Amino acid sequence: MLAIGSLVDGKYKILSEIGHGGMSVVYMAINEKANKTWAIKEVRKEGVNDFKAVRQGLIVETEMLKKLNHKYLPSIVDVIDMEDSFIIVMDYIEGKSLKNRLEDYGAQPQENVIKWAMELCDVLGYLHSRTPAIIYRDMKPANVMLRPDGHITLIDFGTAKEFKEFNVKDTISFGTIGYAAPEQFGGKTDARTDIYCLGATLYHLVTGMDPSAPPYEIRPIRQINPALSSGLEKIISKCTQREPENRYQSCAELMYALEHYDEIDDRYRKKQKKKLIAFGTAVTLGAAAGITAATAYHGARGVLSENYDYLIRQADDATLSQEEKQELYKEAIQTDDTRTEAYLNLVEMYLDSDQDEETGSFTREESSQITQLKAGLNSKNENGFSSTQRPLEDLKEENPEGYAQVCYEIGMAYWYDYQVENERYKNAVEWFEDAKEYSETAAVFVEIGQCRQNISKYEGQSRMDDMNQEYANMWKSMTRLIDMMENSNDDDTKRLVWREIVHTINEQVAYFTEVPQEDMISLLEKIQEGAEKTAQETKYEAVEEELANILNEIEETKVRISEAKK
Repeated sequence: MLAIGSLVDGKYKILSEIGHGGMSVVYMAINEKANKTWAIKEVRKEGVNDFKAVRQGLIVETEMLKKLNHKYLPSIVDVIDMEDSFIIVMDYIEGKSLKNRLEDYGAQPQENVIKWAMELCDVLGYLHSRTPAIIYRDMKPANVMLRPDGHITLIDFGTAKEFKEFNVKDTISFGTIGYAAPEQFGGKTDARTDIYCLGATLYHLVTGMDPSAPPYEIRPIRQINPALSSGLEKIISKCTQREPENRYQSCAELMYALEHYDEIDDRYRKKQKKKLIAFGTAVTLGAAAGITAATAYHGARGVLSENYDYLIRQADDATLSQEEKQELYKEAIQTDDTRTEAYLNLVEMYLDSDQDEETGSFTREESSQITQLKAGLNSKNENGFSSTQRPLEDLKEENPEGYAQVCYEIGMAYWYDYQVENERYKNAVEWFEDAKEYSETAAVFVEIGQCRQNISKYEGQSRMDDMNQEYANMWKSMTRLIDMMENSNDDDTKRLVWREIVHTINEQVAYFTEVPQEDMISLLEKIQEGAEKTAQETKYEAVEEELANILNEIEETKVRISEAKK
């Protein structure tokens, strides 16, 4: 292995190890003269059965990559053939793989997955258009890096081969079981093979279900999450057909479907059918005029979708100010208020703003911007007249599941991050109320929030019986919430709930007069067990630190319980 601090080829200084596989190690290195960071992949002869064959394969891989130039591909800058190892110097891709993102956050938002899918379609189409065509063959979340700017880079060309039409042997490659197309295990592979692999990857990203793990299947995505688009379900289903002739025949064909996924969604089609029926009843124009109107509408809808996606991409620019990003998200919402991405990105942006952690990052001004989405945004129609658009009302009517998701995230923003302490729970409860039909967690937050509001009314008064009852109610709600979190895959929310409940018991232990000491200790130990298990499994220092704080407060709270109950 290369030593940290050593110099490779007299110019690449090894900074750290950033990954390793069965026969290779990847390092971060810097060319100090050029002041540029690179990734160095080292494949050592030691421990490799047939290093000569492996070396030849690496030479083919690097020669292939050297000829490519695409914004979503890394560049090879140097190849160093040493006596006991083979060194490849390439672009250092900052960010994390989509596999890491799945491990950290579970199933990804549908809008994000479609955006990544279009970028992957773009780069695969580029590979397929080379002469001869390059078939990638190993599309999976682990081989897709998500950069800080929100765009992807496709990495690891170990299984890619140039397509030779009449040589089946040269075009077979095994890829990764679960993501690989059936023909990769005995047959001729071509561009449609990559389309299958991409479909399997999209399935994993949008459902969180790994097709390479038992039961090794790709089910209709709406069986797993009914809130997902039926249009996207049809796209993934067509990509992953067993027979290549039943899939999309090119990346261009798949790209078009992805760009218009909402137009093949069943809910959208039903809505348009109603509109066309109403249109046909209202006027008595000929069939040709009706067809023209429908075609024009779909064309206009396509333009709206493109504008929406363009505005979202513009807002991803890290150099923009928060005000500029805010206006772009609001403009996207006005362009299409039935999609959720702009709403969710707007809330996330507010929570990421640089504010004092002690007072929260969600300000009163940002809160008023969110409120406008319900109360109404002023805009001008095509004739220049002022009108009021109520985006969240439209979202609720056309996409109730998406509306519930947006309300839940806004509720969480108020609960944990709102700077105005005495309004925090009141506002949070109002938003959770609109989410609770689709989220049991939101329903429990409503219960706890209402208890907190009621308790605050009795502070400083002599109505202790009423206050004791509210604390008893809150204890039941917190217990239910912990039980729910046991079966949750959302680790971020789980940690937030643990922190909230431990802190509440710690601060208010003297008021839980109706709760036996052993019940309080039992609940804390249940949280402790979950936190310790998560701490053992996590790879991230920030998560470890958060869990350590929770565990420390649990110990402190146990002491306070024993003292309060004496």
